[in-house]
Amino acid sequence: MWLLYSGNSRRLKLAQEEKQLLEQEKHIVVEFMHNMVEAVIEEGSRTSMFQRIIHAAVLSTGAMSACIFEKQTDNSLKGVAVEGLFPPQRKVNTEIGHKAGTRAQHIEAILRSESFTMGEGLIGSVGQSRRGLLIADAAHDPRVIQHEDPALKIRSMIVVPVVFRGDLVAVLALANPCDGLAFNQTDFSLVESLAEQVGLAVHNSDAMKVQIEKSKLDLDLELASNIQNLLLPSRFPETPNLEFAAHYTAAQKIGGDLYDVFPLQDNKIGVAIADVSGKGIAASIIMAICQTNLHHLSRSKNSPAEILKAINAEMHESMRRDMFITMIYAVIDVANESITLARAGHELPLHYHRDTAGQITVDKIQSTGMAIGMVPPEIFDSTIVDTTLHFSTDDAFLLYTDGVTESVNLEGEEFSGERLIDTLQTSGRGSAQAILNTVITSVERFSGEAGQTDDLTLIAVKHR
Repeated sequence: MWLLYSGNSRRLKLAQEEKQLLEQEKHIVVEFMHNMVEAVIEEGSRTSMFQRIIHAAVLSTGAMSACIFEKQTDNSLKGVAVEGLFPPQRKVNTEIGHKAGTRAQHIEAILRSESFTMGEGLIGSVGQSRRGLLIADAAHDPRVIQHEDPALKIRSMIVVPVVFRGDLVAVLALANPCDGLAFNQTDFSLVESLAEQVGLAVHNSDAMKVQIEKSKLDLDLELASNIQNLLLPSRFPETPNLEFAAHYTAAQKIGGDLYDVFPLQDNKIGVAIADVSGKGIAASIIMAICQTNLHHLSRSKNSPAEILKAINAEMHESMRRDMFITMIYAVIDVANESITLARAGHELPLHYHRDTAGQITVDKIQSTGMAIGMVPPEIFDSTIVDTTLHFSTDDAFLLYTDGVTESVNLEGEEFSGERLIDTLQTSGRGSAQAILNTVITSVERFSGEAGQTDDLTLIAVKHR
């Protein structure tokens, strides 16, 4: 009976000790995870994060030293963080010269310069096999590199892979428990658990950096989009005989189109539409500069052609060689019922006219000119001229970007200028807004499921 009681008591004690060890390991892992979270959040660089991780590993395991070897793009393993006097994993000259600094600094420099191919030495072998090693008695294990310096003697060692979702991230190596004993299976199990958390921490760090960069980019795009929206007029000049309507839809968050309608002196109104090659933040900046120049120059010059010449002269040298601006600038003279325009390589504007007999014509307004920024002033200036047309009651004037005429359907067919002319013929008698609504509806029906692939911008002016 006593023997039975004694046996049960021993088993109970072992079970309690095992439970205590498990609880201790759980506490260590939880504390390590907490440190990993802080490392991911607080550290600015990957190297700093690894240094914090290796420090937490030493504190958690009671090892005297540790090193982490990160997998590089060439598939090698390079020492990136070290804690304590971790022995180099190759035979090296560890003699300290007078310029070498302290022993720890010298050895740390050696470790940070060490690089192992897959399968080379203990580090490369664990990296290749992705199986951890527990070397309890390192002094008699031929795989372990030993050094003449007593401070670098390895008594016991654990080397484990750091893996996340099947991909090798690094190899974690620890040497010599502080208590002078050998690492045991419990220690090995703990270090493997910590390595799992390291893999997760590195992955989260990479994911967080990607998210931060994406958030920064989204913020930049949002800011640029807001600035671009501020460039567009919020209201049109109030003129008794004229109606204005405009539509702008960017294919991406930031587009490369611009339209503007603004009052000038002597009862005149400036109307502009432009399209920058390319999209994104660079295009929006170029467009903002172009609009600033337009507003400034329109105060001192009356001729649209002269204004476009001056804009090209101002911007040609500063624009990237792969960027240019197509543009039309028109001046509506309300008193004289006329429109004078100049075209810098943009889509030909359309003029809707109904004569006294009710005959309707829709014409492309022919005008020469090259895109802004493509060529120097001596070439640009010779190609651009003013064109003037009569603009009277019931007439309509339509400006648009190539996102309208080059809209495609699922068969790859373009909407084309001819369809736009046909649409304006049927809708030209309506208001400026009605004209735009009809054009936009026609383009959307034509494109169907193909959707919008380019910025779509239109300005309609109706004479009442």
